Amino acid sequence: MVTKNPKGFLGRYGLGNKLVQEGGNLEEAVEHLTVATQLDPTHVASHLGLGRALVSLGRKEEAKPILQAGIDAARSGRSSGGVDLVPEMQALLRTLG
Repeated sequence: MVTKNPKGFLGRYGLGNKLVQEGGNLEEAVEHLTVATQLDPTHVASHLGLGRALVSLGRKEEAKPILQAGIDAARSGRSSGGVDLVPEMQALLRTLG
């Protein structure tokens, strides 16, 4: 999907999220998920995936604003879903201090 449509957020999200879930190359996951959040700043799951990847890499300070942006997008009504991910993002934020 990414090869056919590199500017499509869904392919970027899917690839990045798969890398995170399967313990793949987290730096590559961050790259894809960062692009996904830039292409569609209201896609809440992209923010959560990127936040998880950054935390796994020990980049906690970078993860905080990403997770907060996902929460804000979900609560603003601008996103087409993702409200169900808010509690998970809030819990992850709390662990970061």
